[in-house]
Amino acid sequence: MTAPTKPTPNSPAPGDSPEPTGDALHTPVIAWFDAHARDLPWRREDAGPWGVMVSEFMLQQTPVSRVLPVYEQWLARWPRPADLAKEAPGEAVRAWGRLGYPRRALRLHGAAVAITERHGGDVPTQHAQLLALPGIGEYTAAAVASFAYGQRHAVLDTNVRRVFARAVTGVQYPPNATTAAERRLARTLLPEDERTASRWAAASMELGALVCTAKNENCGRCPIADRCAWRAAGKPAHDGPARRGQTYAGTDRQVRGKLLAVLREALTPVPQATLDRVWDEPVQRARALDGLVADGLVEPLPDGLYRLPLT
Repeated sequence: MTAPTKPTPNSPAPGDSPEPTGDALHTPVIAWFDAHARDLPWRREDAGPWGVMVSEFMLQQTPVSRVLPVYEQWLARWPRPADLAKEAPGEAVRAWGRLGYPRRALRLHGAAVAITERHGGDVPTQHAQLLALPGIGEYTAAAVASFAYGQRHAVLDTNVRRVFARAVTGVQYPPNATTAAERRLARTLLPEDERTASRWAAASMELGALVCTAKNENCGRCPIADRCAWRAAGKPAHDGPARRGQTYAGTDRQVRGKLLAVLREALTPVPQATLDRVWDEPVQRARALDGLVADGLVEPLPDGLYRLPLT
């Protein structure tokens, strides 16, 4: 995908579809967001920067419905980074429950420790400081800076990328991995005013989550349907590389989840024999357990015992 040319302020000729410039998109999308945004706990003022950060870790590749109960339990137990930092990392894995991709729990614990040690227990305000925390990448740093502190950053998650691909580039889906062209486009579309940029980031993300969805998009509810390049082109089908599907049943990921479920429920170290009962295929089971140990999610002990990590 190539970056579009920089939009001009000229109005389209009569009968043409309006060119989807940033200015033409900001107002309707933000107005739609003001009217239709979900009331989510991490969007409330009392969530604070730590609540925003926790939500961003949990929401990666995980739907809101699954995150909500875990998020609320997490913040009730660890309302500040220092509260989590005092706990063993295994407790973060235990509390993560069945959200999936449990390495996120370890990364969030590591970030909490760093925030406590480097920043006096307060989530840092600067993008560069956020990016320097363990387990924080470009997306999370931009999201926390934008959503927690109202700063001007391009926040590119899957939902935003899909909205931009359709509305501006005229294709059904973005590439499998974020490209330099997408980042340039996001910067081009970013409002100059900080507060507007922060609202735009949240609004475009919500539009992709609720309306411009991966399947069964609802153009009738879309506030920018009349200026969407993909819709104007007749909604051509995706003709790029096959989109990656997520499989789970029978995979090492499923086996890892079953092994971790046993360890999360256990208050004392678990013998190998107990873990052996969760999956019949011994080679795959051993591979999954070895992977958990290598990832720091499981700690092996003498005499064939295993537990969640203490250090």
